[in-house]
Amino acid sequence: MAVATTTLKVGDMAPAFTAETSDGKTISSQDVLGTPYVLYFYPKDDTPGCTKEACAFRDLSGEFAAKGARIFGVSKDSPASHAKFSAKYSLLFPLLSDTTGATCEAFGVWQEKKNYGKTYMGIVRSTFVVAGDGVITAVFSTVRVEGHADKVLAVL
Repeated sequence: MAVATTTLKVGDMAPAFTAETSDGKTISSQDVLGTPYVLYFYPKDDTPGCTKEACAFRDLSGEFAAKGARIFGVSKDSPASHAKFSAKYSLLFPLLSDTTGATCEAFGVWQEKKNYGKTYMGIVRSTFVVAGDGVITAVFSTVRVEGHADKVLAVL
């Protein structure tokens, strides 16, 4: 359970980011200017909720593409971990490795969390829909995985 939510809101400019992808390339927000995109933040590769979420985006990736939108998953896992996760589940979109946490912090998803009485810092599952001009058009904070990818698709 997160104790705070992102401060970014609809109408804000999305923070700039640069990250290494699961295939070893580097991508930045500058590279996707002009194209709407979905940036979904998740806690950890190959865990039950994160796998379900990634597979839901995978299963709808053709519909996102038909609307002209790209999908990017973001976590603090390494590019090697992302590559293994992506191959295991045939993910059709890049996973971005934010090992420094700079992108997570810029988007406000690196927060204090509580679980079973323990307090720790972690990624709060969140999704941002960004228009081609870099303006945030939808924010999903503290996401519930079930049906989430469908809800994101519906706002495009």
